[in-house]
Amino acid sequence: MDPDGAHPRVHELDAVRGFALCGILVVEIWQLTDMRATIGPGTVDPVWHLLSVLFVGRFFPIFSFLFGLSFSLFLDRTVEGTDRPRLILARRLVALGVLGLIHHVFQPGDALLPYAIVGLVVLLPAAGLPRWVILLAGLIATIGVPCTLGGGLGLVPGLFLLGLAADRFGLADNLRDYGWGLAVAFLLAVPAAIAAGVWEYRTPYVELWTGSVAPVAGLLGALAYLTGFLLFLRTESGAVFAEVLEPMGRMALTNYVSATGLILVAEPWLGLSDSNRYSALLGLAGAIIAVQALWSYHWLRWFRYGPLEWVWRCATWWQLVPNVRTRRKLTVPYGGGR
Repeated sequence: MDPDGAHPRVHELDAVRGFALCGILVVEIWQLTDMRATIGPGTVDPVWHLLSVLFVGRFFPIFSFLFGLSFSLFLDRTVEGTDRPRLILARRLVALGVLGLIHHVFQPGDALLPYAIVGLVVLLPAAGLPRWVILLAGLIATIGVPCTLGGGLGLVPGLFLLGLAADRFGLADNLRDYGWGLAVAFLLAVPAAIAAGVWEYRTPYVELWTGSVAPVAGLLGALAYLTGFLLFLRTESGAVFAEVLEPMGRMALTNYVSATGLILVAEPWLGLSDSNRYSALLGLAGAIIAVQALWSYHWLRWFRYGPLEWVWRCATWWQLVPNVRTRRKLTVPYGGGR
């Protein structure tokens, strides 16, 4: 049984997930290759400082929010197909944790294991609460953590709850009806994000690791990126980007894990470790995005799920799930059903 496969996907959210993956990749390369952030004792590299304001903490919140939203979507669809949805969801999160343990060997900053733990401890119990309670708890956690404890993985519980609440309030099913709401949120978020970004850039780099400047600026930047990109997808140019990013978003787990392997293979050739070669970093990020975009597009012409997505789904349902597309589906270009 695979009830989730019978429901239409929300293509905009897949595209946003692909967009978030692209932004996370820049930070992932910097962390995994152990590049330098300074050009001398106590002097931060201005290029990296600018890149950190544009990327660090901006895309991880989007990805975390979407995880909570996707969790809710999967729960709703699972309820329709089984009388034990919470058991299946728990198995799904445990399987993600096992994959995270394996991935952690190659990428110590892996997010999959923390996602699985927070999902089991926070998301699963919260799924049965009233939607207003979920929203309030998500807001308190998301706003309170950066103001008291800093950012990083501490933001995950609140963002998970906000994603869960967003689906409970019908965001995924009625995304096309939220045009004015997105526009207002974007217009409010952009000046706040710019002001916070300038504040972050002018703050001594060492102080960013302990204060609340960076996480607050990151959340505002994430909101501006999220709402702006959703509005951009409604334009003709945005539709072109969607065709590229949707397959990447549908294969987010495969692309997130495979990026680690690609970075580790490329690093010795590029010599990024303990360097300030940020042009090479951006070049590698662009190359990986291009490879994964092509790979995802062609893979999904023949298969319903990415390789790791399929393994994860089989572990979730504890049985082999059909993956090969039928000949009839192969005749329709990807994205043509939007």
